[in-house]
Amino acid sequence: MKHNTSIVPKLLFSHPKLAFGLARAFAKMEIARNFKKRHTYGYDHMKNFALIYLKLTPVCNLHCVMCGQRGDRGVLRGKAGQDAAKTIVPLEGYKKLVDELSSVKPIYYVWGGEPFLYPQLCELVKYIQDSGSLCAINTNGTLLEKYAERIVADGWHDIFVSLDAFRDVNDAMRGKGSYDNVVKGFEAINREKKRQGKSLPIMGVVTTVTSMNYEVLPDLAEACKEFNLTWHIYNLGTYTNDEILATHKKYMKDHLDTDIYMLDGYNTGYNKGIDGAKAHSILNKIHKTDYGYLSITVPALNPEKTHEYYAELDTHVRDNCIVPWCQANVCYNGDVTFCADYNEYVLGNIQEQSFKEIYNGDRANKFREEILKCEGHIFPGCVRCYQNMLFGKKIKGY
Repeated sequence: MKHNTSIVPKLLFSHPKLAFGLARAFAKMEIARNFKKRHTYGYDHMKNFALIYLKLTPVCNLHCVMCGQRGDRGVLRGKAGQDAAKTIVPLEGYKKLVDELSSVKPIYYVWGGEPFLYPQLCELVKYIQDSGSLCAINTNGTLLEKYAERIVADGWHDIFVSLDAFRDVNDAMRGKGSYDNVVKGFEAINREKKRQGKSLPIMGVVTTVTSMNYEVLPDLAEACKEFNLTWHIYNLGTYTNDEILATHKKYMKDHLDTDIYMLDGYNTGYNKGIDGAKAHSILNKIHKTDYGYLSITVPALNPEKTHEYYAELDTHVRDNCIVPWCQANVCYNGDVTFCADYNEYVLGNIQEQSFKEIYNGDRANKFREEILKCEGHIFPGCVRCYQNMLFGKKIKGY
């Protein structure tokens, strides 16, 4: 799969409203890409605002080994979630945000932690969708069965479920019983769609490729035929190393007076031992097989470059970050950041200011100016950033 926009034609006839919403967001992102050098101070960045991430909670019921939050090297590993949960934005706070953004109609991408552990998730999703915006939920899928009836009744748009392999390997990565719980969730959603005569939500699987699972990905692809999916995304993974971390921390401290710690969670080593040629061969075979759903690799690389992705982490395969010109993340405590996974540089808080004030504010524009000064318009630590793998510019030859 060469372009992330490939999903739009897939949706056009079955779900035209979703296809239109995605196309509109991609169009705004292209405007941001082409004109971002002109747009820093004095520009209303809300004109091109296309995608907002809501990290509803840091709490999760799984501890996936490669997770940057609660995995082997995760920055929240061993920390209690109860204290953090006390600081979450209440439903009324999010409703105020949705009301403010109703004229812009960005796509909402709801995640966590595990978003189903946010007490009023269903109410929030309904409010977002009633405002006219598209809403996608990223979940580990283990609680889908419990909420299936309401999800279908409320017509949720889109659910991304994290699943990394067939049963045994997946459970070794994500926790015992997690695979079967996801399957029960898919079955419950499909059962309710049939019972209620509904076509939504559309569903997809997101798989993070690591040294633990890359050789057995075809087993999962085959199993997913039974889940009534629209797509399956193979995320090649977010990885870093000691040298990149040191360079990035120094740069962010020197230029933005910010201490960095979130990126440490992705220094997992799960990129080591991946045979790039074998990985590409496996993924290529998956793409050529008709499983009844769309297979997407992020990022899509030329065959001879897959090895570099995993073995040479300082090599750019995507650059020209557009996130600060069209996207933002709201953390569970209301802090607004550009980066979803690396949220140390805070632009402001939605419980204290309007989103527009934050997004057009001095701290936001300072960040934009600094990233434009960097090689390839990305900071040193962002060479394998998932957001940039999705939306960045493909480097020639890769």
